[in-house]
Amino acid sequence: MNALLTAPAPGVTRRPDPSHYRVAVVAADEDSRDADDAAIAAAWASGDGTALRQAFEQFGTLVFTYCMRSLGDRDAAADCSQEVFISAWRSRDRFDPSKGTLAGWLMGIARYRVVDAHRRRSSTPTPDVDVTDAKGDAVEDAHPDQLADQLLVQRALETLSPRARQVVELAFWSDMTHTEIAERLDLPLGTVKSDVRRALQRLRPHLEGGGTDV
Repeated sequence: MNALLTAPAPGVTRRPDPSHYRVAVVAADEDSRDADDAAIAAAWASGDGTALRQAFEQFGTLVFTYCMRSLGDRDAAADCSQEVFISAWRSRDRFDPSKGTLAGWLMGIARYRVVDAHRRRSSTPTPDVDVTDAKGDAVEDAHPDQLADQLLVQRALETLSPRARQVVELAFWSDMTHTEIAERLDLPLGTVKSDVRRALQRLRPHLEGGGTDV
């Protein structure tokens, strides 16, 4: 299993700015990672021997960022991340794709592995560290459960087009109304409502299925 951690560092593939293409192409680009995630989840659920490495390459950065932010130690985070994937693979028969995403399920396991790691540590205090997420953005201090949800939301937001992502951020983090957002971005009100509705549909499955007790 040590080979798992020597695999190429997982990360988010950068795509060209979708604003230069037609709407249909943008939608297809937004759906591409969801399709990749679904394919890996299906392989995982079926016990496909390649699914473990695929899952690590797709979700390893997400899990490691959470472990690093929670534990404050890179070596401990690497060990914890490996434990998450080993534990998840051994219990793969408990994963149900109809109840949530594989990313959410893995983060549910990561919550328990982080608690175990804290129990094994000789000292209680956690060092203050400057940790960034997969995009290189600073991750704010948060309760471990809130942090897990925050990272999942950030990952889900990356699948949206730049315009839709901006709409969602204004709606949920700036607490602006749909009308205010439409005026700010000079967009039709119907477009804003459509972007928010589509974003919620994308975010919901990423936050489900994380209550595992593996």
